[in-house]
Amino acid sequence: MLRFWKCTGAAMIAYGVLSGCTSGESWKTHDISSLVPDLAFTLTDDRGRSVSAQDYRGKVALLFFGFTHCPDVCPTTLARLARTIQATDGGRDDVRVLVVTVDPARDSTAVMHEYVQAFGPQFVGLRGDAAALEALARRYRVAYALGKPDARGNYEVTHSSAVFVFDREGRARLLFSSKDTPAATAEDLRRVILDSSHGAG
Repeated sequence: MLRFWKCTGAAMIAYGVLSGCTSGESWKTHDISSLVPDLAFTLTDDRGRSVSAQDYRGKVALLFFGFTHCPDVCPTTLARLARTIQATDGGRDDVRVLVVTVDPARDSTAVMHEYVQAFGPQFVGLRGDAAALEALARRYRVAYALGKPDARGNYEVTHSSAVFVFDREGRARLLFSSKDTPAATAEDLRRVILDSSHGAG
């Protein structure tokens, strides 16, 4: 069975501040602007190109750690994000969902490309070697683990279900969890799009 962190558990304990998991007065979801560093990485995208966080400046970036063999959490989360983007003014043009695989051994560039394209043109698959993945997960205090392969080579993967939201300047703004309603994520995403388009902090 796939195991994953929820916002009410260890995912936020890793940041050392449980209050970061509660909605403030001004947001429907979870304000992480004082808890999480700016978006920064160098990886390979699902078209085989070397990309960095700078390539997505000017867009609102949603960062998610998952894998293509995920039976439930990943497709459910990404489908929910796709619906939110479609329903949000500016979402189609101004948002990119960056899906970082925690299972690069099985998730080749071609596999990642086919997977993310099923959710929409706003979705980008990203992969890196073990060192790059470990460094990125450590930067955002995201846990993942690969289980021991069985006789057929299959194995479990443990990973976070959180979605990190960064504004157009790459600054961390929000965290979406599985407990957030579609209305809440859509409203907050729209606000980040509008705020960052006007240069608001």
